[in-house]
Amino acid sequence: MIPIPVVVCVVGGWCVIYLGDVLLRSSSALKSSYEDWLAANGLSLSPFHVRWQTGLLNRLFAKWGRWKPRFLYHWFNLGMVFGVVAMFGSIILLTKTLMQTLAQMMTDSPEGSNEQMLQVVVPGVNLPVSQLAYFFIAILISGVIHEIGHGVAAVREQVRFNGFGMFIFIIYPGAFVDLFTTHLQLISPVQQLRIFCAGVWHNFVVGVAALAFLFLLPLFLLPFYYTGAGAVITEVIEGSAASGARGLFVGDLVTHLEDCPVRSVEDWHACIKDISHRPQTGYCIHTATLQHARSPSRVYKRLGGTLECCSNNSLTDICFSYSNNLESHLHACLPARKTIDSSHTCRTNMDCQKDFVPNLCVIPSLENQTRLIRVRHQPQMDMLFVGYPLHLQFAVSLTNFVPRYRFLHFDLPVVIETFCKYLVSLSGALAVINAVPCFALDGQWMLTSFLEATLSSLIVEKQNRELLGFFILLAGSVLLASNVALGLWMVTAR
Repeated sequence: MIPIPVVVCVVGGWCVIYLGDVLLRSSSALKSSYEDWLAANGLSLSPFHVRWQTGLLNRLFAKWGRWKPRFLYHWFNLGMVFGVVAMFGSIILLTKTLMQTLAQMMTDSPEGSNEQMLQVVVPGVNLPVSQLAYFFIAILISGVIHEIGHGVAAVREQVRFNGFGMFIFIIYPGAFVDLFTTHLQLISPVQQLRIFCAGVWHNFVVGVAALAFLFLLPLFLLPFYYTGAGAVITEVIEGSAASGARGLFVGDLVTHLEDCPVRSVEDWHACIKDISHRPQTGYCIHTATLQHARSPSRVYKRLGGTLECCSNNSLTDICFSYSNNLESHLHACLPARKTIDSSHTCRTNMDCQKDFVPNLCVIPSLENQTRLIRVRHQPQMDMLFVGYPLHLQFAVSLTNFVPRYRFLHFDLPVVIETFCKYLVSLSGALAVINAVPCFALDGQWMLTSFLEATLSSLIVEKQNRELLGFFILLAGSVLLASNVALGLWMVTAR
């Protein structure tokens, strides 16, 4: 469900704005000056919607539209081809997403949601409040660049440019350009298609540029940060299993999870996944230690079928199982840290037969699906984690970038990296959604121009072409609405 405080703040804020607007308009003394002020500043208000438009940037758009005409001709031709491909590709993608959502609803399992390329985003629900700034800045930049594409393409095609504006709808920011409709109707369908496809084309280019920058970020930050040495902890959730005096700390460099080396954040996730799916790691212990610690009389079975041989009140001891040449299914209650700190990992007794020392491989006897994980993190002593590996995975945030100098903070690469990821996701999403042949989106005008440019000789009657376009738009609108409605339900109601 959407958090109540978020709803209250949003609805309450808009009520205050709308109430203030109504009061000023109803005041005989202030109405005239208030409306003049709104008109002079290009502002307009309506419920849950604020809009601003200006003509101050018209000269700048005119300059951009006349810059290198031949280059812009090829540039927007590429955009036209991409827009047509994206228009049909968006239908395939939305259909696939809808089928995945329906399958997920039928199985009542959330596992498939991570495989979907398109997901509905609701701030405060599946978008962390701490990352709202990234989201809104990225979506605003994507929207502005989208409209710049339309504006520059329109100027190049000799369509009059009336102005540029921005708006806020509920909580989502956006941008728009105001073009002279009569000029748009007079130019050829191919010219129209260049203009209508320019927005999604620019979104695609921005997404690719942000993705390239993200991949090259280690190279750009090389003089100040290095990578490949481990994963730096940037946040530890308070009260989680990874916090505490013997836990993980912000700034620690994680280098190993058990015997799995961690050189990056990707390695961290891969190691935890590997630990979750393979049997518990064992540790090599001297046989003399085991002889003193054997306690077969105190072994009892848990509800899950696993065995326990330590006191329930013990916070430092763990029950280990092992076997020797004479007996199997032996158990010993050992102090966890002392046992693990002085040993290396193993799977069988053969892994411990080194330097002719009589060692045996002991394996922690834990509840089903839980693991004992040794986390090596510099400069602190190793942390011993007992629990579900996924709890450890999501208890911390990490980065690949290690500062070269003390005055540098590890937050800078995280901010840049996170922003680039949001820019890639949101700019790509705007390109896909706007390309859908749907009423009120760019896809509507793209489809109309495409049909006029390609089917005018096959379907002579314009009325028939418009009827065909109407049914395609209707199908696209239903498809998009179905994805949004089911996506919202999956995110907020489940």
